Amino acid sequence: MIHPDIAAPSPEPAPGNWRAMVAPYLKPDSRRALIQLSTTFLPFLGVMAATLVALDHGILAAMLLFPVGAFLLVRLFMFQHDCGHGSFFTARWANDLLGWVLGVLTLTPYTVWRGAHAIHHASAGNLDRRGVGDVTTLTVSEYLALPAWRRLAYRLYRHPLVMLGAGPAWLFLIRPRIPLGNPRRRWRDWLSILGTDAALAAVLATLVLALGPVTVLLGWLPVMLLAATIGVWLFYVQHQFEDAYWEPRGQWDFATGALQGASFYDLPAVLHWLTGNIGFHHIHHLASRIPNYRLRECFKANPALQAAPRLTLRSSLGCARLALWDAERRKLVSFRELRARTR
Repeated sequence: MIHPDIAAPSPEPAPGNWRAMVAPYLKPDSRRALIQLSTTFLPFLGVMAATLVALDHGILAAMLLFPVGAFLLVRLFMFQHDCGHGSFFTARWANDLLGWVLGVLTLTPYTVWRGAHAIHHASAGNLDRRGVGDVTTLTVSEYLALPAWRRLAYRLYRHPLVMLGAGPAWLFLIRPRIPLGNPRRRWRDWLSILGTDAALAAVLATLVLALGPVTVLLGWLPVMLLAATIGVWLFYVQHQFEDAYWEPRGQWDFATGALQGASFYDLPAVLHWLTGNIGFHHIHHLASRIPNYRLRECFKANPALQAAPRLTLRSSLGCARLALWDAERRKLVSFRELRARTR
């Protein structure tokens, strides 16, 4: 059953049509990018400085600024995200330089993240290419075939308290600090991770020497964790909704996976701004080279792109309970729904 706040998806445009739709919006505009960067980075520095000052008056005063700093950090991550797609600036070197610098700020090794995210874009909704750059999702049959202990592990992994509690801390604070694999074969990944770690350590050490460890911990860590939680939620809800799209390799289609397997998160205007227009996620998956500052224009100019699965803030909350792909019903279902059916 489709939620009343979610518009039913209409047939996607033919391949030739959608390419023509997105073509006018593919070119980056370095001037607009610089304006975005200055109107986000400078306020972020101001908010963080104000947070440190507010700590002198108590943690409660600083807490009022935590969400502002966190959302501005999320917006900066979206600029890094554009850089990874080569869509923020015109020049590739400028994208990579800014992406690396922002990667230190967001604790995300740029080169490693860019590679994993490219795989996600090339395989979103493909049941035979799960596991890289996505939220682990099992089908009902796969889940039922697991031994009891592995079912429990998957249930814990998909629990909202883990997904939005411990998960963001692991994904941003811990996991990106550890290089894996053969350092000779994956030297670029090792260089990206260790280089980011070294730069981050230098920045934190400087701040600790200047401000003290307690001030840095209380002023930086809550903002970072809140931003990580917002980011994980955005990524989760953009692909984990009831009428999502999953198909085996032979039946999977890129355009359909983008237009039906990625949601249009219809947020208030201020949240669209703070999240770098990532709510127009179906268009982003259809054409990842469209800069964030052109996504809304593309959406408004093409009625065919306005019929994607639509989520509001209210309806998106229900997505947190979904955990399994039911291939027979072609829906994501909850563990409770599965229990009701098996009984």
